[in-house]
Amino acid sequence: VQLVESGGGLVQPGGSLRLSCAASGRTFGTYAMGWYRQAPGKERKFVAAMDWNGSIADYEDSVKGRFTISRDNVKKTAYLQMNGLKPEDTADYYCAADGSFQDLGRLRADYWGQGTQVTVSS
Repeated sequence: VQLVESGGGLVQPGGSLRLSCAASGRTFGTYAMGWYRQAPGKERKFVAAMDWNGSIADYEDSVKGRFTISRDNVKKTAYLQMNGLKPEDTADYYCAADGSFQDLGRLRADYWGQGTQVTVSS
């Protein structure tokens, strides 16, 4: 599985962005999908994850109520809708795929994208 993120950019505080993660391969629908972020000089951190059919989602506490993870298995794409963005959300955002939803929460994933940059600034 190859993953390609898009949708990052510069946005003002309070604004919104939707990140996309397009996957190749025929097995996308069997993988749990996750989103992570890494700010400059900091470790990569978990943001959100969703199981293979979209029935279960988990979020890091600081993004609950602001970010929403979703997926379209027909389009082989995962999304991260980010609302109410704050300067502290500035980071490179990565998507990942793994056979285990639980492993995504532990930053374990079989496949990673190359990342897309999100900058929240006025």
